[in-house]
This record gives sequence, C-alpha cells and structure tokens, in this order.
Amino acid sequence: MARYIGPKSRIARRFGEAIFGADKVLSKRNFPPGQHGNGRRRKSSEYGIMLAEKQKAKYTYGLLEKQFRNLFDKAASAPGITGELLLQSLECRLDNVVFRLGIAPTRAAARQLVNHKHITVDGRVVNIASFSVKPGQIVAVREKSKSLEVIADSLAGFNHSKYPWIEWDEAAKAGKLLHKPERADIPENIKEQLIVELYSKN
Repeated sequence: MARYIGPKSRIARRFGEAIFGADKVLSKRNFPPGQHGNGRRRKSSEYGIMLAEKQKAKYTYGLLEKQFRNLFDKAASAPGITGELLLQSLECRLDNVVFRLGIAPTRAAARQLVNHKHITVDGRVVNIASFSVKPGQIVAVREKSKSLEVIADSLAGFNHSKYPWIEWDEAAKAGKLLHKPERADIPENIKEQLIVELYSKN
C-alpha cells in the first residue's frame, strides 16, 4: 500500500507542528513550504480548516484515506462521541501501541517492526500494523528480536508513565493495554470534531 515517503519536515511546516516528533526545521523555518510560503498567508475557508485537520490526523497516524474513512465509519456507527471513538481506534492500532510503548522511536519505525514480525500479541506474532489491540492484550517484543539495537535505543530512558492506559514490563519487554485512552490523555493536537463535521458534509 502506498505511503508518504517524502520529506517529513515539509509536512510539519505545512501544519506548523512537529507531527512526526521533534523537528528542528520548525524553529528556523516556521512557515509553509514552497515559493510563497514566507509571504502573507491566505485566510483558509471553513472547509479548508476542516480538511487540514483531517490531513494532519492522517499524517500523524500514518493512514491513507480509505483506512481512515473506515475507522471513522465504525466510530460513527458506534454509541458514544464519534470524534473520541475515532481517536481511540487510532490509538489502539498495533503500530501506534508499539510506538506508545517506546519499542520504536516513531510510528513509521513501529510499523516496520510489526511488518517484519518482531512483535507479538498475546504470544502470537502479528505482522498487521492496523491490527486493533483490545484492552487486556499484551504486546511484546519477539524473543529473538529483543537484542535489536533500534529497540534497545528507543527504550533507553523512555518514560512509560506518560501514557496511563498502558502498563510496561521492562524485564519481559512487554506492555499491556489496560483500557482505551481517555481523550484528555491522548497528547496529539487534533481537533477531532472538525473531522466529524467534514465527513458529515460529504
């Protein structure tokens, strides 16, 4: 499946946020990319603001439109607040859980670890990044993969307490999803209600 493989700093500059993690370019060039990026910004329309919010969420979690829309449709048909349910679904994707556990430094790196069969769920190898982790399930580093340098470097000094919905066992290199995260605990700067409004117009 196609993924965005272009310069991430360009995307971060478009939104004015380090959506892929720390990005030094924003401190030097905090304006949109392109020939006229440093000129006067045009005022976005209401639709443009909502569309930008959806694009930011898709880039943040690394999804294409079809996957993102499927998650939205499921959230919209479930009881509860659609926007919050959408973010919870995104947070419970296996690649995102691996990232939140500190096993990988970025979501893209987490997706690669999953695809290359370095991750298990409840003891079984799962190589589908979009796999939805359920509360109570244990996500772990496969035994023969525990010595990988990228995993060791990522876990070094990682603060697991900042994500209260997961529990980490350092000795086992495994984490449990205790419950779906509350909206207030999800650190991403995403205005999910704008995404709901956007899809409601289509």
